[in-house]
Amino acid sequence: MTSSDVALAGVDGCKAGWIAVRRDPGSAPCVDVFASFAALLAALPPDAIIAVDMPIGLPEFSQKGGRGPEALVRPLLGQRQSSVFSIPSRAALYADTDDFTTIEAWYAAHRRASAVAKATSDPPRGVSIQAFGIFSKIREIDALLIERPELRGRVHESHPEVAFCRLNGDQAMRLPKKIKGSVNPAGMDERKALLCRHGYVRLFLDQAPPRGAAADDFLDAAAMMLIAGRLANGEAKSFPNPPPSDRFGIPVAIWA
Repeated sequence: MTSSDVALAGVDGCKAGWIAVRRDPGSAPCVDVFASFAALLAALPPDAIIAVDMPIGLPEFSQKGGRGPEALVRPLLGQRQSSVFSIPSRAALYADTDDFTTIEAWYAAHRRASAVAKATSDPPRGVSIQAFGIFSKIREIDALLIERPELRGRVHESHPEVAFCRLNGDQAMRLPKKIKGSVNPAGMDERKALLCRHGYVRLFLDQAPPRGAAADDFLDAAAMMLIAGRLANGEAKSFPNPPPSDRFGIPVAIWA
Protein backbone atom coordinates (compact mmCIF):
# COMPACT_ATOMS: atom_id res chain seq x y z
CA MET A 1 0.00 0.00 0.00
CA THR A 2 1.22 3.49 -0.87
CA SER A 3 -0.20 6.98 -0.36
CA SER A 4 -1.26 7.07 -4.02
CA ASP A 5 -3.72 4.16 -3.76
CA VAL A 6 -5.46 4.80 -0.44
CA ALA A 7 -7.54 7.66 0.96
CA LEU A 8 -5.65 9.90 3.38
CA ALA A 9 -7.00 12.21 6.06
CA GLY A 10 -5.25 14.71 8.29
CA VAL A 11 -7.35 15.72 11.28
CA ASP A 12 -7.26 18.36 14.00
CA GLY A 13 -9.72 19.28 16.71
CA CYS A 14 -11.57 22.56 16.20
CA LYS A 15 -14.37 24.56 17.79
CA ALA A 16 -17.07 22.82 15.72
CA GLY A 17 -15.61 19.33 16.31
CA TRP A 18 -12.98 18.05 13.89
CA ILE A 19 -11.45 19.52 10.74
CA ALA A 20 -10.20 17.03 8.14
CA VAL A 21 -8.06 17.59 5.06
CA ARG A 22 -8.72 14.58 2.85
CA ARG A 23 -7.20 13.29 -0.34
CA ASP A 24 -8.68 10.38 -2.27
CA PRO A 25 -6.57 8.48 -4.83
CA GLY A 26 -6.20 10.56 -7.99
CA SER A 27 -7.99 13.57 -6.49
CA ALA A 28 -6.97 16.99 -5.16
CA PRO A 29 -7.21 17.58 -1.40
CA CYS A 30 -10.46 18.88 0.08
CA VAL A 31 -11.38 20.12 3.54
CA ASP A 32 -14.46 19.60 5.71
CA VAL A 33 -15.61 19.83 9.33
CA PHE A 34 -17.35 17.06 11.26
CA ALA A 35 -19.25 17.31 14.54
CA SER A 36 -17.84 14.00 15.81
CA PHE A 37 -14.89 11.73 15.11
CA ALA A 38 -17.33 8.89 14.43
CA ALA A 39 -19.01 10.99 11.72
CA LEU A 40 -15.60 11.71 10.22
CA LEU A 41 -14.78 7.99 10.13
CA ALA A 42 -18.14 7.21 8.53
CA ALA A 43 -17.40 9.69 5.72
CA LEU A 44 -14.10 7.99 4.83
CA PRO A 45 -13.44 4.70 3.03
CA PRO A 46 -12.90 1.79 5.46
CA ASP A 47 -9.19 1.55 4.57
CA ALA A 48 -8.38 5.27 4.86
CA ILE A 49 -5.21 6.17 6.78
CA ILE A 50 -5.72 8.94 9.34
CA ALA A 51 -3.22 11.08 11.23
CA VAL A 52 -4.77 13.16 13.97
CA ASP A 53 -3.44 15.85 16.27
CA MET A 54 -4.78 14.31 19.45
CA PRO A 55 -3.15 12.10 22.11
CA ILE A 56 -3.90 8.41 21.64
CA GLY A 57 -3.10 5.77 24.25
CA LEU A 58 -3.34 6.77 27.90
CA PRO A 59 -0.99 5.86 30.77
CA GLU A 60 -2.17 4.48 34.08
CA PHE A 61 0.57 6.51 35.79
CA SER A 62 2.28 9.62 34.41
CA GLN A 63 6.04 10.09 34.65
CA LYS A 64 7.98 13.36 34.42
CA GLY A 65 7.20 15.06 31.09
CA GLY A 66 3.95 13.15 30.51
CA ARG A 67 3.77 10.04 28.36
CA GLY A 68 6.89 8.77 26.58
CA PRO A 69 6.05 10.43 23.23
CA GLU A 70 5.92 13.98 24.62
CA ALA A 71 9.28 13.67 26.34
CA LEU A 72 10.88 12.31 23.15
CA VAL A 73 9.62 14.93 20.69
CA ARG A 74 10.09 18.10 22.75
CA PRO A 75 13.89 18.25 22.22
CA LEU A 76 13.31 18.25 18.43
CA LEU A 77 11.26 21.43 18.53
CA GLY A 78 13.48 24.04 20.19
CA GLN A 79 11.36 27.13 20.87
CA ARG A 80 8.23 25.33 19.62
CA GLN A 81 8.35 22.63 22.32
CA SER A 82 5.74 24.37 24.50
CA SER A 83 3.17 23.27 21.89
CA VAL A 84 3.49 19.68 23.23
CA PHE A 85 1.23 19.26 26.27
CA SER A 86 1.87 16.67 28.97
CA ILE A 87 -0.98 14.16 29.05
CA PRO A 88 -1.91 12.82 32.50
CA SER A 89 -3.19 9.41 33.53
CA ARG A 90 -6.30 7.70 32.17
CA ALA A 91 -7.93 8.19 35.60
CA ALA A 92 -7.42 11.97 35.36
CA LEU A 93 -8.86 12.02 31.82
CA TYR A 94 -11.99 10.27 33.07
CA ALA A 95 -12.26 12.01 36.47
CA ASP A 96 -15.16 14.16 35.28
CA THR A 97 -17.01 13.44 32.05
CA ASP A 98 -20.03 15.72 32.49
CA ASP A 99 -21.02 18.43 30.03
CA PHE A 100 -20.35 21.77 31.67
CA THR A 101 -23.13 24.35 31.67
CA THR A 102 -21.24 27.07 33.55
CA ILE A 103 -17.66 28.31 33.66
CA GLU A 104 -17.64 27.62 37.41
CA ALA A 105 -18.48 23.94 36.78
CA TRP A 106 -15.73 23.79 34.15
CA TYR A 107 -13.09 25.12 36.56
CA ALA A 108 -14.34 22.80 39.33
CA ALA A 109 -13.95 19.83 36.96
CA HIS A 110 -10.44 21.04 36.10
CA ARG A 111 -9.55 21.09 39.79
CA ARG A 112 -10.89 17.53 40.24
CA ALA A 113 -8.94 16.27 37.23
CA SER A 114 -5.80 17.98 38.53
CA ALA A 115 -6.19 16.33 41.94
CA VAL A 116 -6.45 12.89 40.31
CA ALA A 117 -3.53 13.69 38.00
CA LYS A 118 -1.33 14.64 40.98
CA ALA A 119 -2.23 11.38 42.73
CA THR A 120 -1.29 9.34 39.63
CA SER A 121 1.99 10.98 38.66
CA ASP A 122 5.59 11.11 39.87
CA PRO A 123 6.60 13.82 40.47
CA PRO A 124 3.02 14.92 41.28
CA ARG A 125 1.74 17.10 38.45
CA GLY A 126 -1.63 18.73 37.84
CA VAL A 127 -3.35 19.37 34.53
CA SER A 128 -2.78 22.49 32.46
CA ILE A 129 -5.84 24.44 31.34
CA GLN A 130 -4.80 23.83 27.69
CA ALA A 131 -4.61 20.05 28.18
CA PHE A 132 -7.92 19.98 30.10
CA GLY A 133 -9.56 21.81 27.20
CA ILE A 134 -9.02 18.81 24.90
CA PHE A 135 -9.93 16.05 27.40
CA SER A 136 -13.35 15.44 25.83
CA LYS A 137 -11.79 15.01 22.38
CA ILE A 138 -9.12 12.64 23.75
CA ARG A 139 -11.90 10.56 25.34
CA GLU A 140 -13.88 10.59 22.08
CA ILE A 141 -11.06 8.89 20.15
CA ASP A 142 -10.11 6.68 23.10
CA ALA A 143 -13.65 5.26 23.32
CA LEU A 144 -13.70 4.50 19.58
CA LEU A 145 -10.32 2.72 19.68
CA ILE A 146 -11.40 0.64 22.68
CA GLU A 147 -14.71 -0.30 21.04
CA ARG A 148 -13.29 -0.82 17.54
CA PRO A 149 -9.78 -2.33 17.78
CA GLU A 150 -9.53 -2.57 13.98
CA LEU A 151 -9.16 1.23 13.87
CA ARG A 152 -5.83 1.08 15.71
CA GLY A 153 -3.95 0.24 12.51
CA ARG A 154 -5.49 3.21 10.65
CA VAL A 155 -5.89 6.04 13.18
CA HIS A 156 -2.52 7.39 14.32
CA GLU A 157 -1.52 10.19 16.65
CA SER A 158 0.70 12.91 15.26
CA HIS A 159 1.53 16.48 16.25
CA PRO A 160 1.64 19.49 13.90
CA GLU A 161 4.91 21.02 15.05
CA VAL A 162 6.61 17.60 15.04
CA ALA A 163 5.17 17.07 11.54
CA PHE A 164 6.43 20.45 10.29
CA CYS A 165 9.85 19.70 11.78
CA ARG A 166 10.07 16.28 10.10
CA LEU A 167 8.81 17.69 6.78
CA ASN A 168 11.45 20.41 7.08
CA GLY A 169 14.40 18.02 7.20
CA ASP A 170 14.23 17.70 11.00
CA GLN A 171 14.51 21.47 11.47
CA ALA A 172 11.88 23.05 13.73
CA MET A 173 9.88 25.98 12.39
CA ARG A 174 11.56 29.32 13.08
CA LEU A 175 8.41 31.33 13.81
CA PRO A 176 5.39 30.63 16.02
CA LYS A 177 1.95 30.13 14.46
CA LYS A 178 0.42 32.27 17.18
CA ILE A 179 1.59 35.13 19.36
CA LYS A 180 -0.41 35.77 22.55
CA GLY A 181 -3.35 33.80 21.19
CA SER A 182 -3.53 35.56 17.82
CA VAL A 183 -2.48 34.12 14.47
CA ASN A 184 1.02 35.18 13.43
CA PRO A 185 0.91 35.76 9.63
CA ALA A 186 4.69 35.27 9.22
CA GLY A 187 4.54 31.91 11.05
CA MET A 188 1.58 30.82 8.94
CA ASP A 189 3.43 31.81 5.75
CA GLU A 190 6.50 29.81 6.82
CA ARG A 191 4.34 26.70 7.23
CA LYS A 192 2.34 27.26 4.03
CA ALA A 193 5.59 27.51 2.04
CA LEU A 194 6.75 24.20 3.54
CA LEU A 195 3.42 22.51 2.77
CA CYS A 196 3.65 23.75 -0.84
CA ARG A 197 7.11 22.17 -1.14
CA HIS A 198 5.36 18.90 -0.28
CA GLY A 199 2.72 19.15 -2.99
CA TYR A 200 0.00 21.51 -1.79
CA VAL A 201 -1.25 24.35 -4.01
CA ARG A 202 -1.04 27.73 -2.30
CA LEU A 203 -4.57 28.65 -3.42
CA PHE A 204 -5.92 25.67 -1.46
CA LEU A 205 -4.05 26.69 1.71
CA ASP A 206 -5.05 30.36 1.35
CA GLN A 207 -8.79 29.65 1.35
CA ALA A 208 -10.83 30.56 4.41
CA PRO A 209 -11.20 27.56 6.72
CA PRO A 210 -14.66 25.96 6.99
CA ARG A 211 -17.04 27.48 9.51
CA GLY A 212 -16.21 26.32 13.03
CA ALA A 213 -12.48 25.92 12.38
CA ALA A 214 -9.61 28.40 12.66
CA ALA A 215 -6.90 29.13 10.10
CA ASP A 216 -4.24 27.37 12.19
CA ASP A 217 -6.49 24.30 12.63
CA PHE A 218 -6.71 24.10 8.82
CA LEU A 219 -2.92 24.25 8.37
CA ASP A 220 -2.38 21.69 11.11
CA ALA A 221 -4.85 19.30 9.44
CA ALA A 222 -3.05 19.82 6.11
CA ALA A 223 0.24 18.83 7.77
CA MET A 224 -1.44 15.81 9.36
CA MET A 225 -2.55 14.62 5.90
CA LEU A 226 1.08 14.56 4.76
CA ILE A 227 1.92 12.42 7.80
CA ALA A 228 -0.94 10.07 6.85
CA GLY A 229 0.81 9.76 3.47
CA ARG A 230 4.11 8.97 5.19
CA LEU A 231 2.32 6.32 7.27
CA ALA A 232 0.83 4.76 4.14
CA ASN A 233 4.27 4.71 2.48
CA GLY A 234 6.03 3.26 5.54
CA GLU A 235 8.12 6.45 5.86
CA ALA A 236 6.75 7.78 9.15
CA LYS A 237 8.82 7.43 12.32
CA SER A 238 7.25 6.68 15.69
CA PHE A 239 8.31 8.30 18.96
CA PRO A 240 9.06 5.99 20.76
CA ASN A 241 10.08 3.24 18.35
CA PRO A 242 8.63 0.67 18.67
CA PRO A 243 5.47 2.08 20.27
CA PRO A 244 4.42 0.61 23.63
CA SER A 245 0.72 -0.06 24.30
CA ASP A 246 -1.62 1.11 27.03
CA ARG A 247 -3.65 -1.37 29.11
CA PHE A 248 -6.26 -1.67 26.34
CA GLY A 249 -3.60 -2.54 23.77
CA ILE A 250 -3.77 0.90 22.08
CA PRO A 251 -0.37 2.03 20.72
CA VAL A 252 1.17 5.05 22.46
CA ALA A 253 3.29 7.02 20.00
CA ILE A 254 3.55 10.27 18.07
CA TRP A 255 4.12 9.53 14.36
CA ALA A 256 5.75 11.93 11.93
